[in-house]
Amino acid sequence: MENQEKLDKIVIPELDAVLGKKFKVLDDGFVRVVDYMGGDESIVQAARVSYGKGTKKVSEDRGLIRYLLRNHHTTPFEMCEIKLHVRVPMDAWRQWIRHRTANVNEYSTRYSIAIDASQKTGIDEWRIQAQDNKQGSEGFFGNEEGSKLSQRESELQNFAREIYQERLAVGVAREQARKDLPLSTYTEAYWKIDLHNLLHFLVLRMDQHAQFEIRSYANVIGNEIVNRWCPIAWEAFKDYIMNSKSFTGLELQLLKLIIQGNKDEIVKAAESFGWLKRTEKGLSRNRERIEFEDKLEFLGLNKPW
Repeated sequence: MENQEKLDKIVIPELDAVLGKKFKVLDDGFVRVVDYMGGDESIVQAARVSYGKGTKKVSEDRGLIRYLLRNHHTTPFEMCEIKLHVRVPMDAWRQWIRHRTANVNEYSTRYSIAIDASQKTGIDEWRIQAQDNKQGSEGFFGNEEGSKLSQRESELQNFAREIYQERLAVGVAREQARKDLPLSTYTEAYWKIDLHNLLHFLVLRMDQHAQFEIRSYANVIGNEIVNRWCPIAWEAFKDYIMNSKSFTGLELQLLKLIIQGNKDEIVKAAESFGWLKRTEKGLSRNRERIEFEDKLEFLGLNKPW
């Protein structure tokens, strides 16, 4: 063992300072860090297939991490892992658990009594179903209608809990007594994931189109936790993924024509893509075209048709 090299555990003081702290989410949810392994330095070590401190210059580490993420070299980011303790409504947890690249251990309502808490919706928080997006919302109900909805929500949650407690009191098995609890009931879980897959989770769940509830958790995980844990990787993630725009081959063809200023050719190309089919009410809905129009708006460009 004479040639054994001593390796120091990578410690992140900024993250240690909030270890175990509950970051509040929604009305009764939270996220907290239980444990972690590695940090920005681990990404650099893995990329260079080296041990110890690696380069002495932070600027070089930053440049390497940014290069890796910018060019989709994601394996080194798997060298960092984090374990979170989360308290989340069951309906949001259903979306969360679809990310199958994590290790999970959830609170068991078959073994233990269900958590006596349900997510409450404020009178100004009731969202209206979007007309053009079956899984989205647009705008909010007024306070008068919202007040009625919140009152009925409270009545439903209280009644469901009362029935659940009655079943337990007469000896109904916990695994069966729970079956009518609403999806607003909070659950808890330990969730362990590597940084590469965590960033994939965040780019989807921090997106403005993600459901508000799970987006609230993603924003806390990203801004309050990953930002402290791997600040260089987080900066690169925001620059190259969250705040960037990608263009398809079809979109690049149109962008070239837009730059050239040839409107006739732009329309001709878009028609060949099937983007400009018309109905009596005007242009038919085409998701690819709408996504491209959103990107043009982001760039400050007008629609060319």
